[in-house]
Amino acid sequence: MRQWLGGIRLSGFMVIMLGLVILAAFVLVPTLGVYLDQRQQIAALEAAVQVSRDEVADLEAQRERWGDEAFITTQARERLYYVKPGEVIYLVDDDLPAVDQPQEVEPISDELAATDTDWMSQLVRSATEAGLAQVVREPVIGVPDQPTPSSTPTP
Repeated sequence: MRQWLGGIRLSGFMVIMLGLVILAAFVLVPTLGVYLDQRQQIAALEAAVQVSRDEVADLEAQRERWGDEAFITTQARERLYYVKPGEVIYLVDDDLPAVDQPQEVEPISDELAATDTDWMSQLVRSATEAGLAQVVREPVIGVPDQPTPSSTPTP
C-alpha cells in the first residue's frame, strides 16, 4: 500500500481538477436540496388541488340533486315529516331488527299485583334510620372487587 500511495504524484492539472470537483459539489449540493424541497412542495400543493377539485365535484353533484323536485320532496318527507294534503303519516318507534330487540323473560300480565308491604312506612323508616345512624359506611366507588355471578338469559 505504501508503494501505491508513493506512486501518486500530484500535478498542477490534477490539483485544479480536484478543486473544480470540490467546488462543483459545494455548488450543486445546496441547489439539489432546494430542488428536492420544491418538488415536495409541488407534490403537496397538487394533492391539495386534487382534494379541492373532489370537494367541488361533490358540491356540484349535491347542487344538482337539490335542483331536482323529487329529491327536495323526498328530503322534506324524511327530514321534516312533511306530507301532502290528504296523506297520513305513520311514525314507527323501535323499528329494530328482530335480532336486536330485547327478549321478554316473562309474559306481561294484565292483572294488577298488590304489594305485601306499605311503601310509605318503609320510606319513613329508612329515612329515620339513616338520620339516626351512629356509624357511617364508606361509599363504594367504581367497580366492586368480586362481581356477583348472574345468569344471562338466552334469547
